[in-house]
Amino acid sequence: MGKRKSAKPPPAKSKAKLDVTFACPFCNADKSVTCTMDRERGVGSVSCTQCSASFAVKIHTLSEPIDVYSDWIDECERVNAA
Repeated sequence: MGKRKSAKPPPAKSKAKLDVTFACPFCNADKSVTCTMDRERGVGSVSCTQCSASFAVKIHTLSEPIDVYSDWIDECERVNAA
């Protein structure tokens, strides 16, 4: 009697990569805002390459570039509402 062949494990699924370039809320240029994360200092910053608008916020270990960008958008909305 022969041994049964073991089933191969399913291939590993790749994680979807999150964007690090976004649209600028001031000049409306698409993919012109880049996000940099300085985890040693605990600072995340976004800046537009077209209009030089920038924003920095305090981050923690679970922060991602989209979090910094959304904080910038929230701050823009808060300032415009006042």
